[in-house]
Amino acid sequence: MVYELTDWTNIFLILLPCGGNRLGWEDRKMSPKERYLACLAGEEMDRPPVTPIFMAWAAHRVGRSYRDYYLDASALVEAQLAVVREFGLDQASTISDPWREADGYGTQLDYPENGVGIARRYLFADRIDPNLLRPFNPCRASRCLDRIQAVRMLAKEVGQTHSVLGWVEGPMAELVDLRGMESAMVDLYEDPDAVHAAMEVLVDKAVDFAECQIEEGADTIGVGDAAASVISPEMYREFVLPHEQDLISGIQNAGGKVKLHICGDTRKLVPLMAQTGADVIDLDYPVHLAEARRQVGPRQVLAGNFNPVSELKDASPDQVQAAAECCIREGGPKAFILQPGCEVPPGTPVENLRAFCPNA
Repeated sequence: MVYELTDWTNIFLILLPCGGNRLGWEDRKMSPKERYLACLAGEEMDRPPVTPIFMAWAAHRVGRSYRDYYLDASALVEAQLAVVREFGLDQASTISDPWREADGYGTQLDYPENGVGIARRYLFADRIDPNLLRPFNPCRASRCLDRIQAVRMLAKEVGQTHSVLGWVEGPMAELVDLRGMESAMVDLYEDPDAVHAAMEVLVDKAVDFAECQIEEGADTIGVGDAAASVISPEMYREFVLPHEQDLISGIQNAGGKVKLHICGDTRKLVPLMAQTGADVIDLDYPVHLAEARRQVGPRQVLAGNFNPVSELKDASPDQVQAAAECCIREGGPKAFILQPGCEVPPGTPVENLRAFCPNA
């Protein structure tokens, strides 16, 4: 049954437990991909798409380490297929860690077994030099190629029925991965011309990387730009927005949808994030969904955003359900994707995931 909700009373009725999944999503006549694409097009859906960010949790679910997950495409694909099928998700994702492009550019990294990579020496250890970026080929560097292979495998397995999400780093995040957070923040003030020059190259390379993933079956590319959350709206407008706009339009011109993910407190940045042209904007839990919806209007697709720790990992199933219902009321019913604000934490109970995911 496809429905178009027009008031909050109807939303409440839909969300009442009625057998099957706790949110009453047992009647699913749309395929996951149809549902997801309908959401992005502002069309009617049988329910909101559900796309939690699974990384370490998914790896552990299939007996692999987080390091296995982000260094081995076959481990990532095994883990993604497991959670997509177990929980009835609408999208298979290749998000893993922020270091794929940085590794190819030349930042030297250590990879602990159950943690994210740690930089030993940044490419821009002394100063920003855009010329150091030009030899990098994102479609041949080993860690980037591993993601391209993961996209290919996921598209082959579920690409006809599910959305497949590729991933690139945003311009601010990648600059930080090559320079270090503290030095990059100083450079915004002391060497702004070099920052812009470097970001222009980073964007060109990211578009190339995205195109390779689209060619292998990704219908959407995630753009992770977490470092942008720590700068002011004025700095975002000057240094990040124009480069994100170029990146997003480049991906869209290559045939992909774009999901902009800036985790952290982006309450002051939401109106600017909407100006990037991204098809989907992820919002982390500090952002109030109702206010964000007011700021961006009814057509911008928002994804989020209950607290992944206090309202998911450390909550009861009833509390998880209540948090999910609140998000749907405030973000939906159209142009909204349900997910925690950021990654599903390791140790999250399975019953808590089933409280908001479509499969009971």
